[in-house]
Amino acid sequence: MTFALALFVLLVLTGAMTLADRFYFARRRAKDAAEPWWIEYPKSFFPVILIVFVLRSFLVEPFKIPTGSMIPTLLVGDYILVNKFAYGIRLPVINKKILDIGEPKRGDVMVFRYPEDPSLDYIKRVIGTPGDTIAYADKRLTINGEPVPVTPVGDYLNRERMTYSREYVERLNKVEHKILLEDDAPPMPPFVRAFPLSENCSYNSAGFTCKVPPGHYFMMGDNRDNSLDSRVWGFVPDENIVGKAFFIWWNFGDFARIGGFK
Repeated sequence: MTFALALFVLLVLTGAMTLADRFYFARRRAKDAAEPWWIEYPKSFFPVILIVFVLRSFLVEPFKIPTGSMIPTLLVGDYILVNKFAYGIRLPVINKKILDIGEPKRGDVMVFRYPEDPSLDYIKRVIGTPGDTIAYADKRLTINGEPVPVTPVGDYLNRERMTYSREYVERLNKVEHKILLEDDAPPMPPFVRAFPLSENCSYNSAGFTCKVPPGHYFMMGDNRDNSLDSRVWGFVPDENIVGKAFFIWWNFGDFARIGGFK
């Protein structure tokens, strides 16, 4: 059971008990009688659960970064906030969009449900939107025939692996962000899984070319040679979108990171 579903179940149970007490149990208690614990506790927790449920479902939701696939933008241990309405209002639990507000754009950092296991949340950067042709050859990214501008900025020390990587500033849709590349890493992950709509992609030893189908997105990590992303498991359908990441609100190991990211 996902946290969202568990929260929804608790909301229904405590809400039902609150209503039952108001319209049934309270009328049958003596005026000076204390509420039994099985009524008092649900009634006390109901408003708190309701506020948390509304905030997490429609406004912002916290996430913790578990892997290094988005280094140097996001580090392991960063706690981030995700805007839940940036790409439209969705019904909780079933994640069905009911109000269209905006669409993901190239360069956005997006949280989504992992296509192979929707109970897992992943975070990557939007590289391709519906209709885009994405090419990646010898670690150079091209979108719709236009090479994506990159500028080298030096070396980056990955403190988790204690290795250096080449650091670049990449510009996607006027969004500048840093990426990492390793000289000795192959241009493609060592394996590609079978995934829906894989016929839209072609692969070779130097890279790949993919045509992003309607209603889907192509995602990649900023730590390009250490990220399992759309290159391996395919496109992210619109119904899997959770929201747009925008803010680091905590990091136990590095307080200076708080307030960063955008």
